[in-house]
Amino acid sequence: MLINIDNSAGFCFGVLQTIEKAENNIKNEIPKNIYVLGEIIHNAAEIKRLNKIGLKTIQISDLSKLEKENSIVIIRAHGEPPATYNVLNKLQLHYVDATCPLVNQLQHKIINYYRKQYQIIIFGKSEHPEVIALRGVCEENCFVGLEASDLFDKIDFTKKSVLLSQTTMSLDRFMLFHNTLCERFNSKELLKIENTICKFMINRETELKEFAKKNDLIIFVAGRNSSNGKVLYNVCKSTNDRTIFIEDINELEYQKFTNFNSIGITGATSTPRWYLDKVKLFLKKI
Repeated sequence: MLINIDNSAGFCFGVLQTIEKAENNIKNEIPKNIYVLGEIIHNAAEIKRLNKIGLKTIQISDLSKLEKENSIVIIRAHGEPPATYNVLNKLQLHYVDATCPLVNQLQHKIINYYRKQYQIIIFGKSEHPEVIALRGVCEENCFVGLEASDLFDKIDFTKKSVLLSQTTMSLDRFMLFHNTLCERFNSKELLKIENTICKFMINRETELKEFAKKNDLIIFVAGRNSSNGKVLYNVCKSTNDRTIFIEDINELEYQKFTNFNSIGITGATSTPRWYLDKVKLFLKKI
C-alpha cells in the first residue's frame, strides 16, 4: 500500500510567519512570558507543541492581569480589531503584531472604502476571529454573511457598495454570493468586487482536486474549528468520496485501511507538516 503526503500541504506563509515570530520571542526573550491572544492557529497539536516550549494562550479579559515589564503579547495571524490595540496601548503592554500580511491588506482596503462612504459587504463568517477584526476596522458598519439572500433586507441596493471576502473562503461560493448579489442591484456599476480570498487557498483547491483523484482514500487532517480546513476538506470530499476528516491521530485506531492501494494524507493551511508525517508513520505501523 502506498502512503502519500500531499506536497502542497502544510502552513501557508501567514501562519508560518506567526509561528516563527512566536518561537523567536520564546527563544530570545527569556525570562519574559510570551502570550498569544486566542488560539494561535486552529490546530490542537501545534498549540500543544508551542505550549510545551513556553507559549501561553490568553483572552483579552486576561490582559489587565499581565505584568507589563515581563510580558510580550503575540497578535495572531487572524488579526485583531482596533479595540484590542487600544487596550494593549492603555495597559502599556509590549506586543508583536503577527497578523497575516494578506489579512492586513484586507483590513486597509476596508478602511479605505469606509472612508469613501462605501457600503461594505463581507462574504464570511461573522464570528470568525478574522472577520471580527474586519468588522472592527469599519466600526461595525458592514454586512457579513455566507448567503447573499440573508442580507437582502439589510443592504441598500441603490448605494455604491463593495463586496470583499474573508481570506479563507471558497472561491466557488464567493462567486455564487457575488452573482446572487449582483442581480439585486439597480445598476451593476454600483457594486465593486474585491476578490480578497488568499491566492494560496485558491491554488490549494486546484492542487487538492488533483491529489484527491490520484489516491484511493484521502485522510484530511485539520482542527475542527479551522475555517479553511472545512473549505479544503469539502474540496477533497467532492472530488473523492472516500475522504475522511480527522483532528487527532487517535481517530484512526479503529479504521480499516487494508482495501486500498494508495492513501493520501493532506490538511488545512493551519495543519503542520510534522503532524502529517506522524499520521504517515502511524499508518505504516498498522
